[in-house]
Amino acid sequence: MVIGQKARVQALRWGFRLLFGLPRGAKRLLAGRPIRVDGQELDLDLHLLGRVDRLLHSSEGGTVDRAALAEQRRQADVAADLVADTMLDVVAAEDTEVPGAEGPLPARLYVPPAVPETRGLVVYFHGGGFVLGSLASTDPLCRLLAAQSGVRVLSVDYRLAPEHPYPAALDDAITAYRAVRADATSFGADPDLVAVGGDSAGANLALVVAHQQAVRGLPVPAFVLALYPVTDAERSGGSREMFGAGFGLTTEYLAELERLYLPDGVPTDDRRGAILRAGDLSGMPPVYLSTAGFDPLRDEGEELAERLRAAGVPVVARRFPGLVHGYASFTAVSAAARDATLDAASALRAGLGLVRGVRPARRGPMAGFLTMRRRLVEG
Repeated sequence: MVIGQKARVQALRWGFRLLFGLPRGAKRLLAGRPIRVDGQELDLDLHLLGRVDRLLHSSEGGTVDRAALAEQRRQADVAADLVADTMLDVVAAEDTEVPGAEGPLPARLYVPPAVPETRGLVVYFHGGGFVLGSLASTDPLCRLLAAQSGVRVLSVDYRLAPEHPYPAALDDAITAYRAVRADATSFGADPDLVAVGGDSAGANLALVVAHQQAVRGLPVPAFVLALYPVTDAERSGGSREMFGAGFGLTTEYLAELERLYLPDGVPTDDRRGAILRAGDLSGMPPVYLSTAGFDPLRDEGEELAERLRAAGVPVVARRFPGLVHGYASFTAVSAAARDATLDAASALRAGLGLVRGVRPARRGPMAGFLTMRRRLVEG
């Protein structure tokens, strides 16, 4: 069975390389007329990928079938393997564990090949709507980030809903970050150069971890890497309506995932499930926040970036207009998605480099933050 699955993945991977290696004109004929919404044109490769996906699946976005959830999670891992870049196998990966809120969590440490002496590390939380995702599903992305940033990446497999609804994932993320920072040297890192990062649901966790550290007056991460984050559960209108169908992640599927994670909605006395509603965002570390033009989550991510700026937080916000939600998983088929992901890796490298550069001056955290904000914006 395992051998058969590997053979199928290899065959599909070969087919994808052949398809997406076609000349642009041929891909345009297969994809159909360009799609333009809100002054943006959908990336051709992602347009073609969407068409292929619709041919392979009967419905877009799908639903979460609790009875078949284990199989859906397995399929998510297979999909990641399908588009993995085999050239990144040179990145050393070691399975390990980190403390979680209610026990050890599986984790995987990636060490970049070119600069293994780097002292920076990002504690990374995978996407998947708090319901799907694993170390395997985010493996290709973590390898790419490590290889291109020169920073160690520690991927953490937090507990998932609906078996473990809110705040289990967040409690795990906070506990894991604190434990890794406290024991950073065992991971080859400097405690002051431990960042947090994630994509989609994982980006939400990374942002909330940083925010909670600031609120509690505890050591904040050195940097936050947030790719197309979910920031405001249960909202409607705007990009959630404009891009709610036809671009992979649907508004209906998104609402279903949110119900599984937050079965009783966002608690009135605990707004951590929707960081955009936080009363005070000041004191957070520098943030790189990216959004995709054709993503239902686009507006709330960009609103958070504006609120962070207004609170005096150094922010680099990027919108990639032709891309869709989850673009960092499509780097093997879309050059635009790969470029956007490399932009994130460069920001991570630069952000930690600036922290390392300003730390000896000992001018206080706010002075360092302002310096980093100016350099990141100018850079």
